[in-house]
Amino acid sequence: MIIDLKGADRLDDLKFVENTLIECVEKSKATLLHIHLHHFTPNGGVSGVAVLAESHISIHTWPEKGYAALDVFMCGDSEPHNSIDVLKKAFGPDEVLVEEIRRGKEAGAEETDEAETE
Repeated sequence: MIIDLKGADRLDDLKFVENTLIECVEKSKATLLHIHLHHFTPNGGVSGVAVLAESHISIHTWPEKGYAALDVFMCGDSEPHNSIDVLKKAFGPDEVLVEEIRRGKEAGAEETDEAETE
């Protein structure tokens, strides 16, 4: 899923962003392997990724615009849609835009034994 938050708060709070991503992972029934976030100056934006056994959640924030862009990419038995409510509660956005992109076998991709190269 690609998620845009508009009119959001607390996008410059590194620890809050980290805790929110951890809650997204837990509510989505995923497995956190590693989280890495970077706090930019002078605007205070945060960019980073939570690496999951089931793929990842990435975030990029622009607090001066009240905007955050997230990718929530998961496979297996995880429930990525559960992260939407966590993000709404945490950042209190005025608007949430969600675009779902189906990837891999569920999207109709064929499994192959070898990668194709040109």
